[in-house]
Amino acid sequence: MLSKSDETTARRSILLGTIPPDIADQLMGRAHVREFARGETIFVQEEHAHSVFVVLEGWIKLYRIAQNGSEAVVGVFKSGDSFGEAVAFRNDAYPVTAEAVSDCRLLQIRADIVLEMMRSRPEICTAMLAATFRHLQELVRQIEQLKARSGAQRVAEFMLELCPVETGACTVTLPFDKVLLAGRLGMKPESLSRAFGRLKGAGVQISRERAAIADVERLRDYAEQDRAEAWSRAR
Repeated sequence: MLSKSDETTARRSILLGTIPPDIADQLMGRAHVREFARGETIFVQEEHAHSVFVVLEGWIKLYRIAQNGSEAVVGVFKSGDSFGEAVAFRNDAYPVTAEAVSDCRLLQIRADIVLEMMRSRPEICTAMLAATFRHLQELVRQIEQLKARSGAQRVAEFMLELCPVETGACTVTLPFDKVLLAGRLGMKPESLSRAFGRLKGAGVQISRERAAIADVERLRDYAEQDRAEAWSRAR
């Protein structure tokens, strides 16, 4: 059974947050809470897409195995995020593998239950479109990061997502290992180390898995700085 905290978290997701509360209640009532240990596989690439998931606690990564055997991280999801919507409702196969990168708890909703409810409550269709569009927006944002942001700026943006405050100083904990973080940001581990070094100039000190940020606004200014402008000043 879902706790009140679990329900609040689930309702933050695009999947459940954009439909009428009574429909969300019905879906949550027919869903299951699953627990996974760090490193455990949730589903594998090319497996039949039978369910969609909402992260209640922990972190999940989605990745593909390239032809050369290397791992390409497609996305990383945290508490309140949902994933697996588009392929599940097309009765398709998962194009990625999902793995827990920390101990986690997920809300699993079978796709056939949602499809059944969509026939009587077409409002759910809007939620499905919203969820798919949000994932598309995130992919576009990641491409923009790769094209228009330096490695250090990408790391800064990721840290800003973890900050509990909008201004002033704070300390954040990096939620997973640096190899995964590098993959998530489209970098090599050695490039990530260099990016950490550059962030010292923006008031960030890295110590193991913790990052002490002297001024959140200063870090935000650094992350949003135009690369060409920064290059010109450095000449």
